[in-house]
Amino acid sequence: MEDRRGISHLSVARSRNGIDGWIIDPEPSFVSDPVNHPEELWGIEDPRITYFEELDEYFITYTAFGKSGPSVAIASTKDFVFFERHGLMMQADDKDAALFPRKMKGEYVLVHRPSTAQSAHMWLSYSPDMRNWGGHHVLLRARKGAWWDANKIGLGPPPIETDQGWLVLYHGVRKHASGSLYRVGIALLDLEDPTKCIRRGDSWIFGPEASYETMGDVNNVVFPTGFTVDDDNDTLRIYYGAADTSICLITSSISHLLDWLKEDGKDQCSSDEDVDQF
Repeated sequence: MEDRRGISHLSVARSRNGIDGWIIDPEPSFVSDPVNHPEELWGIEDPRITYFEELDEYFITYTAFGKSGPSVAIASTKDFVFFERHGLMMQADDKDAALFPRKMKGEYVLVHRPSTAQSAHMWLSYSPDMRNWGGHHVLLRARKGAWWDANKIGLGPPPIETDQGWLVLYHGVRKHASGSLYRVGIALLDLEDPTKCIRRGDSWIFGPEASYETMGDVNNVVFPTGFTVDDDNDTLRIYYGAADTSICLITSSISHLLDWLKEDGKDQCSSDEDVDQF
């Protein structure tokens, strides 16, 4: 959320069924702390929440927005009442980050999106302790030219574990004469080695169509960052921002998205174009 100064913060909303009857905390739940964390001077935004079963704790990767630009930071909570900051994970200019929900080969794995003046691709990084990050590796490249995801892409919700691999929803940005258009596509990563992309859709699967998605503070934007899976382990609820003004919900299913990816996706997930160095 954003206050009338323009400074962003996080507020918790609760619902018994995840659809309606939402109760929002009367006061901001997690606010910026520019005195102790100057990287948060202008606010905190775009949280992605990952639950670690082995730790029985939720880890929130968020964008800390300060004078140097957007940076990736992390906090944790067990109850969404008390939060503990763990500091910056990546330096500016970087955002759109989320953790995988379990370690791989003894390390935590992070998806994030460092940017350059020319392009913005999705990267993977690894850490033994969530503080020291290395092993940086390009995950998905933004395409070029007329593609719907040309020049700039970023992770949506945290990766979703399926029996076929990690299902990844990501946003792609296409720039045109009247501005930018944000739409959503999907890819599938190997379960044990997420650097291996199994398939990536050619087409976008979800874009702004309703009036509340096409008109708002920032027109023509759908921006998913959260999801839940129902007890059937298939029904998928995806929560997204619409035109930077509303919070919305769409439903799908994991099996449907995987079937679609088999039809529309390609085994070659990225082109052979050169990638900017991180």
